[in-house]
Amino acid sequence: MTTIRREVLTLPAAALGTDNPLPPLRPLDEAHRIDDRDRAALPRDMARQIDYEPLRSLLPVRIRDGYDRTRPPGRIDALVIENDRLRATVLPGLGGRIASLHHKPTGRELLYTNPVFQPANFALNGAWFSGGIEWNIGATGHTTLSCSPLHAARVPAPDGSQMLRLWEWERLRDLPFQIDLWLPEGSDFLYAGVRIRNPHERPVPTYWWSNIAVPEERRVLAPADEAWHFGYERRLRRVPVPLHDGADRTYPLNSRYAADYFYEVPDGRRRWIAALDAHGHGLVQTSTDVLRGRKLFVWGTGPGGRRWQEWLTEPGTGGYCEIQAGLVRTQLEHVRLEAESELSWLEAYGPLDADPEGEWHAVLRGAEERLETALPRAEVDAAYAAWKPHADTEPGESLATGSGWGALEVLRTGWKLPGTPFEESTLGDAQQPWLHLLRAGYLPEPGTHEPPGDTLVARPWRDMLETAPATPVTEYHLGVAQWHAGDRAQAERSWERALATAPAGWPLLRCLAVADQEGGHHERAADRYAEAFDDLCERRGGDERWTAVTAALGREAVEALLAAGRTADARTVWERLGPAVRARGRLRLTEAGLLLAEGRHEEARAVFGDGFEVADLREGEEAIGRLWGRLGPEPLPARLDFRMRPDGD
Repeated sequence: MTTIRREVLTLPAAALGTDNPLPPLRPLDEAHRIDDRDRAALPRDMARQIDYEPLRSLLPVRIRDGYDRTRPPGRIDALVIENDRLRATVLPGLGGRIASLHHKPTGRELLYTNPVFQPANFALNGAWFSGGIEWNIGATGHTTLSCSPLHAARVPAPDGSQMLRLWEWERLRDLPFQIDLWLPEGSDFLYAGVRIRNPHERPVPTYWWSNIAVPEERRVLAPADEAWHFGYERRLRRVPVPLHDGADRTYPLNSRYAADYFYEVPDGRRRWIAALDAHGHGLVQTSTDVLRGRKLFVWGTGPGGRRWQEWLTEPGTGGYCEIQAGLVRTQLEHVRLEAESELSWLEAYGPLDADPEGEWHAVLRGAEERLETALPRAEVDAAYAAWKPHADTEPGESLATGSGWGALEVLRTGWKLPGTPFEESTLGDAQQPWLHLLRAGYLPEPGTHEPPGDTLVARPWRDMLETAPATPVTEYHLGVAQWHAGDRAQAERSWERALATAPAGWPLLRCLAVADQEGGHHERAADRYAEAFDDLCERRGGDERWTAVTAALGREAVEALLAAGRTADARTVWERLGPAVRARGRLRLTEAGLLLAEGRHEEARAVFGDGFEVADLREGEEAIGRLWGRLGPEPLPARLDFRMRPDGD
């Protein structure tokens, strides 16, 4: 019989630390943007969906950059769902990631399992980690829930056994979703029933990709003769499968640079993707037809790709690639989810044995025949039909608790969401000011030594802020919401009004400084950053939140002052950061830039010689290489080479 039990994983684990307290006002830093030269060659539906409301802001989500690269032994809560054939290990506190899928009869692990927990800056909002099966919802990129808790509970399965239900409120698009995992008795396949709901009275863009990490010494099979190739040079091009530029790209190690291959699976063809080793053993993922897209991501064999592979785990660990499944052909697109409607589908994950070698179409036919024998397409459709009535079943025993943001939205709207209860008991400290606004009509004043909390930016909350008493805290949050809505002039006016009476000016001055930068007023931005940092230093406390805000605001201030040519003022800010903050890898990189601006090249080079590590180095970021290039003609050391595209692109 299928069982669900609790377990604790013990492994080297970096702490997530404190989130960045500064609201992310700048445009989204996301690598998946295409060159305009490629748009004319795109199919109409693809072009339309690429242009359909791409995400431009992370608000109301905060940036998660408080982690480091120190990995003491750690304990991670897990839920294990198991039958007599498969054992799936799920991490409800880390986005519901399936960390392991173990096939008992053969003793094989079907996924790439990371032996450490090491966050890195790949999620839309920062912290993400590699390995397993992750569920990406929201917008192009890795979900903001990558390292966040989901709600989890037991639910009756269609066959009378138990399902593990995961659910949360996705905040970028304000959409609730659920994932139901179950293992029919005697089955070699894990089923995942997924549902995204739009309870709003308006259409909402949505997005979904299931990302499956598998060892890279594989051949990846998908039923396609063409793919859309996308690399970090931001070109989207149609290429043949499997041979492209003289190499068979279905072998991940045949690519030198990191790249996506979005497969053109013909209409009517069964949706599936597999990764098989040289002996023909591996994993297959298949689904009902709603989950249309299939993709291969490779890191490549170049120095940058290999360095990233090392960076995400520990030395001696094998590399991995990702096979993926999504709602549309590419991850650059978003789907229109109509008002008061939903999307749902079923996925299945399990072992596949087939010959990976030989002529492409013969290999595909053989693999499809083996898949049809192991799990007929009709059986997947029947499993979906059997699951659908159970999607509304109310959960039983609670196994994990997610955030309180869904509960707050349900209290505001009165929405009924059968199957995914967002209980008032899940409300936490972050939601309390907004619950007070909802019930009393005004925001409570924060404590004297409290940095500002999260800002809600959706239109209903902005309307409430506009009608609430115009206190400094209300004007601060109203300005953030107006900025998110694109009304920048009103946002600046709100912050300026608050500044006149606010007990602490630094949060408002920082917002105004960002507005100045975005408007091209760099000298005024530098003034405001300097004033904001002075004000912060007079008021900051000693706990982790204040350390986080000091590091974040100090770095922004130094960079703004350097951009304005005010090197001496930047040095003054730097000296006031404190030894612990200055020792952080990101701030060491800032220090090297400051030393270069001061003409102290040898001291800047010495910073690089110290071997600092920028824990939150961004996917595709080239700041280290550019700064190194200013030091002289020597080639970039291998430990600093994170370049993910060919030189010159």
